[in-house]
Amino acid sequence: MLLTILLSCLLYAGDDAWVDLSGSEGFAAWRASGQWYHTTEVGLKPGNNKLLEGKPGTGPIIVNGPTGRTGNLISKKNYKDVEFSCDFIMGEKSNSGVKFIGHYEIQLFDSFGKKQSELTGSDCGGVYPRGEPKPRYHTIDRGTPPSVANCKKPGEWQSLQITFRAPRFNEQGKKVEPACFVKIVMNGDIIHENIEMRFPTGSNWRQSKEVSEGPILLQGDHGPVAFRNVKVKEVELARKAE
Repeated sequence: MLLTILLSCLLYAGDDAWVDLSGSEGFAAWRASGQWYHTTEVGLKPGNNKLLEGKPGTGPIIVNGPTGRTGNLISKKNYKDVEFSCDFIMGEKSNSGVKFIGHYEIQLFDSFGKKQSELTGSDCGGVYPRGEPKPRYHTIDRGTPPSVANCKKPGEWQSLQITFRAPRFNEQGKKVEPACFVKIVMNGDIIHENIEMRFPTGSNWRQSKEVSEGPILLQGDHGPVAFRNVKVKEVELARKAE
């Protein structure tokens, strides 16, 4: 019998159910903000396309500091099943990601110009591969590449919408249903559907125990990135047999 994840979203409460995590002045939704700052406008730094430049102050855009390397943003609230939406912009060859329950990562990376046949889960929009931290961090599989090669140029805003279903556990704590990326849309194209996660991504597959809920993480320590319109909606996604 095949099991198919169906979008049976039972807890919708209209648009008001969306929670804005970006803020415009502070970082109240996050545990710590490091060098992240707010701004009204950001773009590639003149003379150095690897960096982003904005004027710190207030505004709907959050930037991971002047050097593009600071602590990750980790939400104070824990989440289970969610819909998530954001826009992001990156410097040349930059690297970031969005993680759910802190364990399951969708990679953000400057993959502009790559052909579909060249893509892996380490490219923009990919479900990040498993990795080993020693002797030096390295991936041990290809992850799940996006089904469309549509990464935009560095310095251009890109959009991302994710429907994520948390893993389920029985009363004894045994995992009975894996986490699942039900649907991911990037820049208007569906790039993933029903990707079941047998393991957490990165080195979490070995180092971390899977749990039913956890924070959302925006990676800020791997390269220049900025986000806007970071929103999350808690839903309940039913799994049904067909």
